[in-house]
Amino acid sequence: MEPAEINISNRKPVDKSEVVVDIDHIAKSFGSKEVLKDINLQLKRGENVVVLGKSGQGKSVTIQCIVGLLTPDSGTVKVFGDDVAQMNDTELKELRTKIGFLFQSGALYDSMTVRENMEFPLTRIKKMTDQQEIDQLVEEVLDGVGLAEAIDKMPSDLSGGMRKRAGLARTLIMKPEIMLYDEPTTGLDPITSREISELILHMQKKYKTSSIIITHDMECAKITADRVVIMDNGKYIAEGTYDELQQSDDDFIRSFFNQTK
Repeated sequence: MEPAEINISNRKPVDKSEVVVDIDHIAKSFGSKEVLKDINLQLKRGENVVVLGKSGQGKSVTIQCIVGLLTPDSGTVKVFGDDVAQMNDTELKELRTKIGFLFQSGALYDSMTVRENMEFPLTRIKKMTDQQEIDQLVEEVLDGVGLAEAIDKMPSDLSGGMRKRAGLARTLIMKPEIMLYDEPTTGLDPITSREISELILHMQKKYKTSSIIITHDMECAKITADRVVIMDNGKYIAEGTYDELQQSDDDFIRSFFNQTK
């Protein structure tokens, strides 16, 4: 039985001066497979939005459109008021310095120590040369994620949770204004998952980032979300706070929350 589609078009208007990501009616197909049919989302400054949906729904495709790795077939994605699809290579590179992306794996360089992983974006992207300043930033960000003592370890010496923390630290060292999290707690035990979720919330408050968090982990959603959107059949069919959606009368929407008491 198809879930009842819920009208979210009459949500409260958002002050445009606060919007950092504005996704307007985007669609995206790959060959004959229509992945995104009509996606609309506004991310406000300092807000955490969690995206829920079954596997294969195109949640990660939306994120790739935000950073310009994919171009929508129709509709627009504006970041800080600028249309991503109209940006040239130089403008895209500049945009991506303002956006942090935490991959499921943490995406650390295995041949580098934790310290060297932290230094890499500072020296290669920001072109920093003052070693004292670099050391200060590295130590500060690692301390913030509880990895100060792991600074000279190799990624292979870290647990799964520590690798996630290191990946987050390497992303945050660039001081992004927007964070994109793709399944940040996948593969972690419940205690470590909760620690990562609480760290995401802490980093939001400390760095005042705006974040989109894709997750299947309802505990992560409950901890981190200011707002939750639910995706089905290429569209966002519902949005609201965690508590509002948990109390929905719609069986499909409520099914996401049954695993969390």
